[in-house]
Amino acid sequence: MLNENLKALRKLKGLSQQELAAKLNVVRQTVSKWEQGLSVPDSVMLVSISEVLETPVSTLLGETVVETEPDALRAIGEKLEVINLQLARRKTTRRKILHGSLVALCAVIVAAFVMLFLLKSPYLGWDYSEPETAVLGVGLHALEWLFVRVAPIVLICAGIGIFMTRKNG
Repeated sequence: MLNENLKALRKLKGLSQQELAAKLNVVRQTVSKWEQGLSVPDSVMLVSISEVLETPVSTLLGETVVETEPDALRAIGEKLEVINLQLARRKTTRRKILHGSLVALCAVIVAAFVMLFLLKSPYLGWDYSEPETAVLGVGLHALEWLFVRVAPIVLICAGIGIFMTRKNG
C-alpha cells in the first residue's frame, strides 16, 4: 500500500525518483526500493516524505483520513511509538544475550587457564613409550599450546565486547 501510494503521489507532484531522492537526501535506488515494496522508510523519513509530497503520513500509509488533522497525527505517532518500543526491546534483548555470552566465554577461558595451572601441563609427564598414548599426548600438547596463545586474545576481545555491551545508565 505504501509503495503504491508513494509512487502515485510522486508522479502526481510531477517528480522523478531522482528529484524526490534529492529532496530527501537519499539515493534514487532507495526511492526505487520503497516504490517496489522491497524496503520501508523509517518514521523520520516517512514524515520527511509527507512534507516533500505535501500529503499526510496517513495518506502515504493508505489510511483514509476521517479524523481531524491533530487526531490523525496523534494516531500515527502512537503507532510509530509502538513500533519504536518493539524495536528497542528487540535491541535490548539482543544486547543482553550477547553480553551474557561474552561473560560466559570469559568465565570458561579463565576456568580453563586455572585448570591448566592446577594440572601443571600433564603432557610433560606423559608416557610417550607407547605409540597410542604418544599420539594422544602430542595432540593434547598441541591443543594446550594453541589455547595458551589464542585464549588471551579472545579474552581481551570478549572483555572489550562486555564493556561495549554493558547497560548504559
